[in-house]
Amino acid sequence: MIKASQPTRQKIYLKSGRSLNSVVKDNLSSYAFMVPWLLGFFLLVLYPMGYSFYLSFTEFNLIRDPKWIGLNNFREMFTGIDFIGADGELYKYRDTRFMTSLWVTVKYVFLSVPAKLIFALAVAMLMSQKLRGIPLYRTIYYIPTLLGGSVAISVLWRQLFSSEGAINAIIRSVSNGALNPPSWISSPEFALYTLVLLSVWQFGSPMIIFLAGIKQIPTEYYEAASVDGAGKFKQFIFITLPCLSPIIFFNFIMQMIGAFQAFTQAYIISNGQGGPVDSTLFYSLYLYMRGFAQGYMGYASAMAWVLLVIIATFTFLAFKFSGRLVSYGSGE
Repeated sequence: MIKASQPTRQKIYLKSGRSLNSVVKDNLSSYAFMVPWLLGFFLLVLYPMGYSFYLSFTEFNLIRDPKWIGLNNFREMFTGIDFIGADGELYKYRDTRFMTSLWVTVKYVFLSVPAKLIFALAVAMLMSQKLRGIPLYRTIYYIPTLLGGSVAISVLWRQLFSSEGAINAIIRSVSNGALNPPSWISSPEFALYTLVLLSVWQFGSPMIIFLAGIKQIPTEYYEAASVDGAGKFKQFIFITLPCLSPIIFFNFIMQMIGAFQAFTQAYIISNGQGGPVDSTLFYSLYLYMRGFAQGYMGYASAMAWVLLVIIATFTFLAFKFSGRLVSYGSGE
């Protein structure tokens, strides 16, 4: 058997006649530009994720070293854990507030995301009209998105919907004092809906994306539909929505992920407690309370990984059932 020389093996491997060393040298600059991103990815993303995954199986309070407890954190969330009390009796403890926070968050997602997308699409349709001053209006309507996630806006929102806030003052003025509205923020029946309204108010980001998609729809489609006698409503249903379906789907995924991670609004409006009566106890807020306020960082890490699985599951289901609703122009 005749052994191939090293240069021959390199040429066979690259199929171009160039040596492996020459290819590496030609791409050194590209590798150098990748180094900052790789360092950031490994040190700021991958390592914290791996360490958080390890902490989710431990008991850790930021003071003592992590103590391995296996699946106890997850059992405490879903099934409960057994422990022996001071009286020597066996008890079972289950974190009921975990399920409450999960339910509140899911309810918030299912209410806020569709409402925000519908409102953003409606405004985008208005902003796509050829009217004077439209660029100025687009800028004005985008401002709430820039400000909405800030602490200042959350404080302002709490003042607006308090018992003596501007909203109640307007209601009393319009009804000539006949109506006595509640304190929307302090009422368990309405507190979550005020946060949903705040989320819908921050419609600027999906609106801009919808507007860009509307501008890309060929006008010939609408002209042909008009010739066939289709009105504006039918054009919207049979032309605009199908053409925008990929963008609607993209906005839906992004807004859903963001809604599952909502934190600032609930923290400010409820003074960091998720009240009243846990009606605004978002999952991320409760994670913060268990990890930083109470010091159970191991449990908080487990909650973070559960949230990751929940978001991944909802995202997978969205992609799974999007086939018949999303059209990419392939004719299917």
